[in-house]
Amino acid sequence: MDLVAEPPPDVIPAEEWAQWPDERLLDLRINQLGVSIEGSALESRLADLRAEIEARGLTTFEPHFWLSAEWFSPDGVPGVAIPFYLAHPRLERLERAHMLEVEGGTPEWCMKILRHEAGHAMDNAYKLRTRRRRQQIFGPSYLEYPDYYTPKPYSKSFVLHLDSWYAQSHPDEDFAETFAVWLNPHSDWQKRYVDWPALKKLEYMDALMRDVAGKPMLVRSRRRVEPLHALRKTLRAHYERKRRHYGVEHPHFYDRDLRRLFSSRPEHADNIKAARFIARVRRDVRRMVAAWTGEYQYTIDQVIGDMLRRANEMNLRLSRDEESTKSDFLVMLTVQTMNYLHSGRHRVAL
Repeated sequence: MDLVAEPPPDVIPAEEWAQWPDERLLDLRINQLGVSIEGSALESRLADLRAEIEARGLTTFEPHFWLSAEWFSPDGVPGVAIPFYLAHPRLERLERAHMLEVEGGTPEWCMKILRHEAGHAMDNAYKLRTRRRRQQIFGPSYLEYPDYYTPKPYSKSFVLHLDSWYAQSHPDEDFAETFAVWLNPHSDWQKRYVDWPALKKLEYMDALMRDVAGKPMLVRSRRRVEPLHALRKTLRAHYERKRRHYGVEHPHFYDRDLRRLFSSRPEHADNIKAARFIARVRRDVRRMVAAWTGEYQYTIDQVIGDMLRRANEMNLRLSRDEESTKSDFLVMLTVQTMNYLHSGRHRVAL
């Protein structure tokens, strides 16, 4: 049976919607945005990535890239999907307004993710996961991705690249993270990991890449999974789903931790209210905890909001100086965020 192709979306030029307020922009379907990698900041970053790949002698490794809703590299495809919001500054502002951050929004951050995703694309291009030694070094790819994982922050068996000790989440992520460190021309991995068991993985990666260098890719598919033109949902629906996914969906009980840090005793009645203090440090601590844990700032902000409301309800106030209180609040928030991350809602889109 012949399939009738869908008519192309009514693409609206970026110079038009870039001036729209958020409420109007949110009603556009994603496939109406008409953005592309060409001519955007992504173009130079991908050129930098290709230069790094060529400098490592991988001249026949040619991953392809396309715009989609999120970062990912599909199984069996030697390519990488890049979130559409990175293709235009107006869309980056919209992403920040709804998620409080732009994943890959700085050149350094973008390159870190691109190197990681290129590792997945390399894995697919040369069917490396079928190699016995690869499975012995990193573990079998057929293992299911866990609903949650408990990172071991002090483990030296894994490289450190993306946040939240991401290499520990799955053998394929361990491979991609190790490739990213190996590829980075500034990593100095031979010295950085000299006393780490992870060095064996990097040395294997180095030998493996020398083995495939100059050889044609075994998988040459240029398939694009969930490309921009196929994304029919509106930006409003997209962000509603994304905020639900990374939101806090179960109740948190912070009373004990809050009472340890703040006070409702009469002798502290003239001190600054804990809720006001939390509001004052909210943006700073949210950013710091996100960097430590790899969790979305949006998720962390919801945890802070819950704490702020509860501290207000209990009429808590500072009992010590603000500097030491902020330091202890950072620790408490990090612990709560890690508990949440381990509950199965950590960021796994990479």
